[in-house]
Amino acid sequence: MNNKELIERMTSKQRFEAALSGKAVDRPCAASITSVINFELMDLVGQHFPDANTEPEPMAELAAGAHDLMGFDSVMPIFGIAQEATALGCVVDFSDPGNLPTPQFAPWQDANAELCLPDGFPDSFFEDKYIKCSLEAIRMLKKHFGDKVMILGKVMGPWTLSYHVYNVQAFLMDTLAKPERVRKSLDLLSQVPILFAKAQLEAGADAIVWADHATGDLIRNTMYRDFLLWRHQELVPQIPAPVILHCCGRSMDRIEFFRETGFDMYHFESANPVEKMVEAAKGKIRLAGNINNPQTLLQKSPDEVRIEVQRVIDAGVDIIAPECAVPLQTPVNNLKTIVEVCQNN
Repeated sequence: MNNKELIERMTSKQRFEAALSGKAVDRPCAASITSVINFELMDLVGQHFPDANTEPEPMAELAAGAHDLMGFDSVMPIFGIAQEATALGCVVDFSDPGNLPTPQFAPWQDANAELCLPDGFPDSFFEDKYIKCSLEAIRMLKKHFGDKVMILGKVMGPWTLSYHVYNVQAFLMDTLAKPERVRKSLDLLSQVPILFAKAQLEAGADAIVWADHATGDLIRNTMYRDFLLWRHQELVPQIPAPVILHCCGRSMDRIEFFRETGFDMYHFESANPVEKMVEAAKGKIRLAGNINNPQTLLQKSPDEVRIEVQRVIDAGVDIIAPECAVPLQTPVNNLKTIVEVCQNN
């Protein structure tokens, strides 16, 4: 079958699933792994923050714009990193129309605080407004797209959740000063992404993005190996769907561990040279990324975006995507250029 015949037959979801499993595709897959939402898209869709972070219909409509208006092969309705936070006792400001929400208060940040999940967990977790919003938005997207477009869910892994409920600085200091307390935090929080991921799959998600920010910008690779590797190896197989790891920043020195986790794919940033990352993955884990956000997508012209996208395709990255959630000021034309280059290959 030639490429023209494949193009007529391969849906966005089929293309994404094929790329995710290392199978042949009609053309490179262009995807939203974390978020491609921006102010210009909000205006085009007619849905804006904060409603698109807190109400299911605006959230679903804005997420659908990634495919309907920009042509990406996947949609992702959970735009930020704070969806689980309020259900775990954090204080999050969802009211800002100009920013993605982030946790503002960590209930475990006091050194003497007892590490425990909220009363009534897990039932209380699924009663949280923002958890219910995410699940309902996924249901709406499934109704809208059926099996034509890849619908991605997203969870925070136990390392990232520890940042939220524990406080980043205190948590990182305790990896050295109080490692047993850190292990207890990870033990308690490991059940959260499993529960949330399964609920998203039941709602209609086709795969799960698992964000665990054990980045080389904050910790040594041996910290990942000792605290998190074996947990990922135990947790990932519990999710009955493909799971994509997202870890920001420098990670070349820990890709050897990521290869052994059981994650189907690693979504990586431009801090890592694309050719070296492809070589380091050794075909043991598929790759998504790694178009630069702050320079290329935010500030450069479509022609310059085109050059970088082609380089990532030529390097052998399986799914072509922005390296992380794009800045909200990113031009739609630059994002559409990612899709255009993939369509023309």
